[in-house]
Amino acid sequence: MGQIAAGIAHEVKNPLTAVKGFLQLLKEESPHKYLDYAYTELENALSTLQNLLHVSKPDLENEPFDSINLCSELESLLYLFQERSYQVSIQKQFLDTDTRVYGKRNQLKKAFFNLIKNAFEAISDRGTITIKHYKADGKLMIKVSDTGSGIPEEKIRLLGTPFYTSKTEGTGMGLTQVFSTIYEHSGIIRVKSKVGVGTEFLVQFPVQNLTNKLEVVPLNLHYVHDQSFSQFYTANKIDFFELLKLQGKELFEIIKSTEIDSDFILESANKVVLLLNDRDEHGLIAHAKEHGRNWASHNLDLILKLEWLQMLRKTYWDFLFNYYINVEQSQKQFFELERQVNFNLDTYMKHFASSYSEYKNEVLQSQREVIEDLSLPVIPLSDHMAILPIVGKLDTLRAKKIQEHVLVRIYQLKLKQVIIDLSGVVYMDTAIVSHLFKIVNGIIIQGCKAIITGIRPEITNTMVELGISFHEKVETRGSLQQALEEYSK
Repeated sequence: MGQIAAGIAHEVKNPLTAVKGFLQLLKEESPHKYLDYAYTELENALSTLQNLLHVSKPDLENEPFDSINLCSELESLLYLFQERSYQVSIQKQFLDTDTRVYGKRNQLKKAFFNLIKNAFEAISDRGTITIKHYKADGKLMIKVSDTGSGIPEEKIRLLGTPFYTSKTEGTGMGLTQVFSTIYEHSGIIRVKSKVGVGTEFLVQFPVQNLTNKLEVVPLNLHYVHDQSFSQFYTANKIDFFELLKLQGKELFEIIKSTEIDSDFILESANKVVLLLNDRDEHGLIAHAKEHGRNWASHNLDLILKLEWLQMLRKTYWDFLFNYYINVEQSQKQFFELERQVNFNLDTYMKHFASSYSEYKNEVLQSQREVIEDLSLPVIPLSDHMAILPIVGKLDTLRAKKIQEHVLVRIYQLKLKQVIIDLSGVVYMDTAIVSHLFKIVNGIIIQGCKAIITGIRPEITNTMVELGISFHEKVETRGSLQQALEEYSK
């Protein structure tokens, strides 16, 4: 049944994805609220299908088992919910943080993502989510509790059933994935809830004793006597990327909707490995800067790339291990190798993040400049008269931009009168009102007459408190319409 459901979901998903693309094009050409509604509902349908695929035929089914520190994974997951932290308080009680389990990293991350996401969704306004990590009776315990709406007792036993949900817009597939993943890892999940009080999910895993286990698993790779590591990597390159693709399936799923494809990411990884093999620090920095800007230009999250680089680091070390079990090396040489490789990878990550942030800042600055230019229009009414409508919030930086822009336009257009309309400004603090007075002085120095319209009572009150009077240097009118009617006469 699971395979049939996955097959149907896959076939239905393909045409819906095509429809989504055409809707996106229509929205750009002819924006309409009905198109927005259709696009949103289509995304909901695709999300449901994706959840069905994850549960009925998990895309991470072939993911290798690994030694996992769930405490670290929980920290990285909480980063994804930062935008809700102003409303929902997150309390972390992490003990026994060095405890590790043996399992499929991405499946477990997805399961706890769903649990935390449900906790946030259960809280409609303000509340608290508590996450505990500790050992008890030889088991690893992870408790996720919230102060949300709670679940009726008679419905708790139905949790994890496909398509059962207590949410109005949910599908129930998220918790189905949680339960199936926990059971697959020999875990146990218990739920307590009380309506109006909140819900608690307690998950327990057997703790894997890894003290005598190597975290790097021997791989079936081909080694030739006296082969260098670069030659070893080239000979086993296909295996390297098959292993990397298994670990990065979640990332490849996310980037499907972008212009960056999996081949581009894998080619980039290959370039990084070649530079690591050559110990080319300068080449790694140049590559990091180029790809940091590229990643940012496609509006992809930085944390995705950093997680990908950690996967690359682990796979690279797996290959180093499998190479050096065939090659004699002193302990000193090994530690020097470890220091050099990790230093180079850390340098790469630092410059990638720096380049990514630099590009984002440049985009934000350019967008702000465009918005400021668009929001400072000096509209000519005649050869010698113009209107300056000021709309929105005024801060010191914007007030200075207005001053610079207006004085330049007065000079360029040889204006004799400027109507400054403030009806679109709701509030000005005392510093901005004082700066407005400077703008008026500048206009007068340019040999131009200033007329101010639409001053709201709140702004007038601030001016009165400051003792500012415009009457000697500037005329005021109650509204822009009133000033225009006088001008037309």
